[in-house]
This record gives sequence, structure tokens and C-alpha cells, in this order.
Amino acid sequence: MTTTYKDSGVDIDTANESIQRIKKHVKSTYNSNVLTEIGSFGGCFEFPTKSYNKPVLVSSTDGVGTKLKIAFLMGKHYTIGQCLVNHCVNDILTTGAIPLFFLDYFATSRLEPQVVEQVVEGLSIACKENKCALIGGETAEMPGFYQMGEYDMSGTITGVVEKDQLLSNRSVSKGDVLVGLKSSGLHTNGYSLARHVLLSHFDVDDYVDELDLALGEELLKIHRSYLSIVQPILKQPWLKAISHITGGGLVENTNRVIGDNLKLVINWESWDVPAIFKLIQNLGKVPEDDMRRAMNMGIGMVFIVDQNHVDKVTTHLSEMNEPHVIIGNIE
Repeated sequence: MTTTYKDSGVDIDTANESIQRIKKHVKSTYNSNVLTEIGSFGGCFEFPTKSYNKPVLVSSTDGVGTKLKIAFLMGKHYTIGQCLVNHCVNDILTTGAIPLFFLDYFATSRLEPQVVEQVVEGLSIACKENKCALIGGETAEMPGFYQMGEYDMSGTITGVVEKDQLLSNRSVSKGDVLVGLKSSGLHTNGYSLARHVLLSHFDVDDYVDELDLALGEELLKIHRSYLSIVQPILKQPWLKAISHITGGGLVENTNRVIGDNLKLVINWESWDVPAIFKLIQNLGKVPEDDMRRAMNMGIGMVFIVDQNHVDKVTTHLSEMNEPHVIIGNIE
């Protein structure tokens, strides 16, 4: 009796079908700098040397955590790719970098071409929105390693910033002001706590009065990209630092971009915490410190701004119709 690769759980024909399904989505992100086609052993990107004097390449890798579990329960996968790209874009924004290209890794027990296509379509949507080319990736079929019907994914982004415009070259000082930008929800952090609390009270399809929509729809809201808001002011010297509020919450992430001799003073009453966070805290009787450390609590990004130029950043944000709030200062 013979045994084929397909008998062991790996179907190369299905993998090829998946590649055919995603080609149009991937190619829709290409620009003149992309030199290779999907299926190459490596993605080639011609660096736009004439646009920069002393360019610094900035890379970051991340995933979307157990937000994936909500996608599995909902059978909806088109927002996951967008969350992944936007998360990575925001991470390199904190250095002052803007994105150039993106690569993804998708691993599952058994490939389902329609699921792969939904995920990659989401990746391509976000890449186009962030003017970023999706130049490559890897799809792995690993039977016996993942549970059936589930997958994991991660992404790597590469961006560029002029060396003299690196935000790490600027110094945060006593008196600088913290300006918070609103999140769209949990983004991609705190889902283990959220699932532990919420799924013991609701199904993902349940309409929740406090949220004014189904629970799963709330939890699958797309992690925002702040690129279009931030890029116009990246070169302004009054912008001292940027913090992306991910795992660890507002305090731990913002402490990463200030000096050891400085501390944050945050007015936690300065903004209205969105209903989803209140629901998790109330139903789970979660201590305030745990909530603040696990979740963004409604603030997805923080600008640290020179105290003498706060009006400039608030004017910019108002002109962009971007909700914002002064949430504290540096001491």
C-alpha cells in the first residue's frame, strides 16, 4: 500500500489553488519598485535612492494574537490581514519611518483556499491604504501541529526614515505634553482576557446592548493605522516621540520612548473609556491596573509634544478631523 504526501495531510494542489486565488490581491499592491512576481524565492524591491540622503531602514515583526480565535468563531477573516499590516505600520511610525514593503507568514493544519484568500485580501487592502507593497510571504500546511480549522499568522514590515529625522534623536523633556489619539477598539491586544470574560457570558453572534452591535463584530474591528494622521507632522521638531499602545498598555509602551529620569503623569479621567472596555471590566470584575496594562482603554497612539507647541498639534489633528485628547504630561 502506497502513501502519498496528500495522505499525510499536505495537499500541494490546494496550495497552488490558494496561490492562484491570492495573486490578484497581491499584485494590486505592487508599485514600480517591486521587481519580482508572486512565487519567487525572495521578494525584490528597488530602493528609491534618489528620494533620500541618508536613509535608515526600519523593520518590525508582529502578529495579531488570539484575536484570531474570534475570526475562527465568526468565520470572517477579511479584517485580520488589515489588523496585522496596520499594527506593523504603527510600530515603525514610532521611529519616524514610513512603510515600503510587507511580507507575511500564514500557517495552518489544512489549507482552505477561500480562507487564505480572505486573509490576503485584507493584507492587500491595508497595504494599499498604507502605500506599502506586499512583496512576498509563506504559506505552510502543517497537519497535526495546528487544530483543524485554525491558523496562525505574522507579518514583517520594512520602512524608511532619514537618519537625521529618527524620532530617537529627539529628547523628551519635563513639561512635554501627552496627546492621545483614539483607538477603534481592542486593536490586537488583550484578547485572551476579553475572550475569557466575554465568551463566558455571550456567543460571538449575540447582540450586546452596551455595544449596540454583535459581540463578534466589535471584537473584529480593524486595528487602526495612524500613518495618514502622523506622516504630515513627522518632521516637526515639536513632536518629541510617539508611542503605539499595544501589549503593556499606555504606561509601559509610553515609558519605552522617554528617558529613565522622567515619568508619566496621566489623567485617566480625561477621556471616555469605550463601552467594550467597561463591559469587560464590569463582567469580569477585572482590577483597574489589569485593564490598563492589558488593553489600550480607548487610546491607540500617544504623541509627546513640546509644551510650547501643543496648539500646533491640536490644530493639525482638528484639521484632519481626528478625535484627540490631552491625557497628561512628563515630569
